Amino acid sequence: MKGKDFLTLSELEPNDLASILPVAARLKKERGKRFGSTALSGKSVALIFEKPSTRTRVSFQVAISELGGHAISLSSNELQLGRGETVEDTGHVLSRYVHGIMARVNRHADLQRLAASSSVPVINGLSDLYHPVQILADLLTLQEHKKKLKGLKVAWVGDGDNVCNSWMFGAALTGIDFVAATPKGYEPPEEVVTQAERMAREHGGSVAVVSDPGKAASGADCVITDTFVSMGLEEEKQKRIAAFIPEYQVNKPLMARAKKDAIFQHCLPAHRGEEVTADVMDGPQSVIFDEAENRLHTTKALLCFLMLGRRDYAALTP
Repeated sequence: MKGKDFLTLSELEPNDLASILPVAARLKKERGKRFGSTALSGKSVALIFEKPSTRTRVSFQVAISELGGHAISLSSNELQLGRGETVEDTGHVLSRYVHGIMARVNRHADLQRLAASSSVPVINGLSDLYHPVQILADLLTLQEHKKKLKGLKVAWVGDGDNVCNSWMFGAALTGIDFVAATPKGYEPPEEVVTQAERMAREHGGSVAVVSDPGKAASGADCVITDTFVSMGLEEEKQKRIAAFIPEYQVNKPLMARAKKDAIFQHCLPAHRGEEVTADVMDGPQSVIFDEAENRLHTTKALLCFLMLGRRDYAALTP
């Protein structure tokens, strides 16, 4: 682990990720039993929300509760941050009260400032550049259905957004061959691609960005997409719809380019009929609700990884 925080996924070493996923699987299997129920006993976690949330809010609150900890959920207008207190002062103060912080923010730079001023682990619950907690759930889901990660081909079709950025890092850490198909002007940031390529060279797998969705999906073990109009980009909706549809929509003909046993993932919420058709969303290849459920289990494992001592965390490892 490179530092105390989890902001992009690049903070992890492959061995870190290789320990988090089995712990998540074990916590999932033994949910409702005593296993892990006191892991965060006596610990509190602040949850900061600048953006609306369903899966992040519920998965973190339930995860902390089921691990025996206490969650404090705060919207930005409930903090002095909303009245002009600096991010740094907020980080210093919260660190005196809680044992960890999850923040779902508009600007990744603010998350970096919060982490730099906090003495406790800071987790990125979503920013404009990265969504790493989602990729933990995606990887666990992929592993459940394919029984491995290394050597798989994953096709991303759509916007080169925060989920795509974190997926590139996740693929690089696990030896996955990741291909993103995006329209011109909607590619992932060059610096993110460069870093992911470097990580992939170190750990196996590959990262590529193309413009042809069919090429990306061809022979893929998993096809993934996300909304074309992310939160905060609503004013661009018509422009984005024109750029993405119909070529970058995940539909049955595109899924037919992938392997016969390929799965379909989507982080949700989905705009049915835009980035994906309903028959794919509800079809036999879709694992979107397994994926959503796994947000809970991977969140539990991540919290334990970041907040427990090495010996206590090792006790959770299968």
